[in-house]
Amino acid sequence: MNVRRHAREDVLQSVRSALGRGPLDGAEVAALDARVPQHTRPAHDEDLVARFMRKFESRAGTVERVASLDRVPAAVEAYRAANALPERAAVGAGLKGLAWPESWLIHFEAAGITEALAVSPAVCGIAETGSVMLASGPDSPTTHNFVPDDHVVVLEAGRIVDHFEDAWAVLRARPQGMPRATNIISGPSRTADVEQTIQLGAHGPRRVHVILVG
Repeated sequence: MNVRRHAREDVLQSVRSALGRGPLDGAEVAALDARVPQHTRPAHDEDLVARFMRKFESRAGTVERVASLDRVPAAVEAYRAANALPERAAVGAGLKGLAWPESWLIHFEAAGITEALAVSPAVCGIAETGSVMLASGPDSPTTHNFVPDDHVVVLEAGRIVDHFEDAWAVLRARPQGMPRATNIISGPSRTADVEQTIQLGAHGPRRVHVILVG
């Protein structure tokens, strides 16, 4: 960051010299910085959780609410049974401490090509678009987002932010720093390339289910 700042100052100094001007004082710099336009953010008066759920479900995603994190395994089991999936899953290591069903075959690594179900923790939810943000890493391998047909995302209700800009601020503030990859998911993968007919699961899961905690 310091290198960029010094490079910027070098360029500006060259411009000032060409114009025969000296450097600006602190008050002038502050006045100019205050004129930098901010992104326009859509205004709404809807509750953030309600807006997130409405937007996410409008794109063929599903949402279930549970009272606490320890209820997540039972909710995932109910989802698995309802969709007749095998009793196995790739689970993000961020959820390793939960009491998963003893009869399941569970691992906490990347999802393999035969994986039917993955369960991942979200960094945050975005009410503006009804999206979940996931960061790559041991807690949430990127393969979970693309390989299995079914993806269950665990999202804490208190981590739903209003706009996209707010989500990036949450990501930058993580103690572990910026991830190698970030995925923003707004429902199942889809395409209309084949005969202009919507097909789910073209480039990722056919179903994406959010378990909203709290």
